[in-house]
Amino acid sequence: MIDLRINGFASGMDIDSMVRDLMKAESMPLQKMEKEKQELQWKRDDYREMNTLLLDFRSQLTQMKLTTSYRSREVSSTDESKVTATASSAANETSFKISEVKQLASSATLKNAGPITADGEEIDESKSLYPQFGKFDNQSTETWKQGAIDKQTITAESDGQVIELGEDVIDRAAMNVQVNGQGYKVVTDETATLAEDEVYVSSAGELTFADGVIQEGSQVSVEYVKDAHSESKTLESDISGYQLAGGSIVNNANFQLDIDGTTYSIGSATGEENEFNLEDADGGTIGTINTNTGRLTFDNELSEGTNLSVNYQQNYSSFSVGAHTDEGETHQNFLVTGDESLNQVVNKVNKADIGVSMMYDSFTDRMTISRTETGNFNEAGNEIMRNGTFINNMLKFGSGTEEGGDNAVFSINGIQDTERHSNNFEIDGVTFNLKQTFTEAEGPVSINVSNDSGAVFENIKEFVENYNTLIDAVNGKVNEEYYRDYGPLTDDQRESLTETQQEDWEERAKSGLLRRDSILQSGLNSMRTDFYSPVNNEGTTSDYNQLASIGITTTSNYMDGGKLEIDEAKLKAAIEDDPSAVESLFRGSSDEYGQQGVVHRLYDTVNGTMDRIYDRAGRTTSTNQQFTIGRNLNDVQEQIRSFQDRLTQIEDRYYSQFTRMEKAMQEANQQAAYMQQQFGGGMGMMG
Repeated sequence: MIDLRINGFASGMDIDSMVRDLMKAESMPLQKMEKEKQELQWKRDDYREMNTLLLDFRSQLTQMKLTTSYRSREVSSTDESKVTATASSAANETSFKISEVKQLASSATLKNAGPITADGEEIDESKSLYPQFGKFDNQSTETWKQGAIDKQTITAESDGQVIELGEDVIDRAAMNVQVNGQGYKVVTDETATLAEDEVYVSSAGELTFADGVIQEGSQVSVEYVKDAHSESKTLESDISGYQLAGGSIVNNANFQLDIDGTTYSIGSATGEENEFNLEDADGGTIGTINTNTGRLTFDNELSEGTNLSVNYQQNYSSFSVGAHTDEGETHQNFLVTGDESLNQVVNKVNKADIGVSMMYDSFTDRMTISRTETGNFNEAGNEIMRNGTFINNMLKFGSGTEEGGDNAVFSINGIQDTERHSNNFEIDGVTFNLKQTFTEAEGPVSINVSNDSGAVFENIKEFVENYNTLIDAVNGKVNEEYYRDYGPLTDDQRESLTETQQEDWEERAKSGLLRRDSILQSGLNSMRTDFYSPVNNEGTTSDYNQLASIGITTTSNYMDGGKLEIDEAKLKAAIEDDPSAVESLFRGSSDEYGQQGVVHRLYDTVNGTMDRIYDRAGRTTSTNQQFTIGRNLNDVQEQIRSFQDRLTQIEDRYYSQFTRMEKAMQEANQQAAYMQQQFGGGMGMMG
């Protein structure tokens, strides 16, 4: 926009300065509005600061509502070498007598039948199993089979859905099927009635579960065996090698490598471990294959655009492991490829979350499977189950022996020979830990549960200290000095002050905005009443029905504004004498018998005060329209905007007036100059 204002060309006056001076007077109401806006913002922030303190104190009140703040139990044992115990806040102050422990709970452990390798042989548990198979003591021909292991994870789209793998399955009994992480036993008889932990698998790769197992969104994970792997691709760049998806490649007629129409098979050994030539029908070679790792290495680089396809089978084995546990019977099938090591097999079992752990000891060349929890969960027999030639024959668990899996047997409070699955068990809020067996003749072990009065005292003391911190802050705000002569600084005022002077001024300007505030004063008065008023409910007694009776009173200095102080000896004595009454005084709920405890009263008061502050000052996430000060800010902002528009009009009017004046003076000057010229010309002619 072109500025058409004329600035003193004719008059010689500084029009801009004159207009600025005139506008300063016109802008006085605007400065007042800006100050009002700033004060509203400061007041809003002060309120929110108070609400933050109240919120912190309410969190402390929430803690003080819990029994754990008043029932911190300590437990003693007359013989900690035999029995120890801990107690929760739910435990009563009581005692237990364990007269004997006949048997400790133990974990079931299945130990295999002997060393897994033949005499004089030694395996490397970190290397592939199939190349080391000749070192094992039991070399059953049924251990390793040929096929291709594949995996799929399918999300059920509807309840009761039949899961389809989309390809044929061989060796169905070896499949590992899990739904949401839980293993299922495979059934191959389509006429069988499925139990909840079973799945029927057809040879076409369809999985059917019992009613209710598959829900929409269920994650079904399947590891299975198909006849062969098939891979094909057109090379996108030159390559000197290719890695097959699987390892432990079988050297048989199923292996076919096709490169641009020429077929290669596994031929003669190169002399390197597990390495063979890749030969065409005429005996020509294109490279080598490591049958253990599945790595193809070419004599010459295959160029970009070459078509490569390969079909192959893997050496694989399978086994299953399960256990009787506290949550029922577990089961999982495991598929093992020949390129996996014994360590990998052990890790598979240990990570399966089926309640067992497997171990190999290289010194004795023996293995164990242990249940991860103690106790007897199968009265009819063994706790650990296993199946498959790999685990029963090759690893020799089939004829192994199981030990342990016993419940703890003990006598407590006159009850003879009760049992628990674990040496750690809970009775009435007390957790016992049986450490060794002993007889009645060796003497009973007494467990005594008492209140930890020291911990309760510290909880109450911390609560009082937090209350005093809150009272101090709120009192400071409602009694803060108000400086009437100090308001928000204008831009002109800031220019005349140093930075330090500005900070001092603003500190006074912000002070006292909530002085004698009705919301905060009302909240303070209510909290004082909450503390002072007696509490009469079912749990309190006439001796302990108000805070003063347990040694908590207001300070003698009225300037403290109702802060509390503790007579520590008196409070400790009350906690020792009647901890239940002290608890009821603080956290007792209102009921048909009487009033709320101090903590519940305070909680309601703090909540009410916070709600009133929210109504007035909102939250940081609130819009201005949702709280009183915000609406006031909107009103002031609208007034400011309207007044700024008015000032713009006034300023334009002033400039318009001065412009007309300048034009008039310019015209007058032009006329005077013309007349002077005319008169000057006439005089010359007469002369």
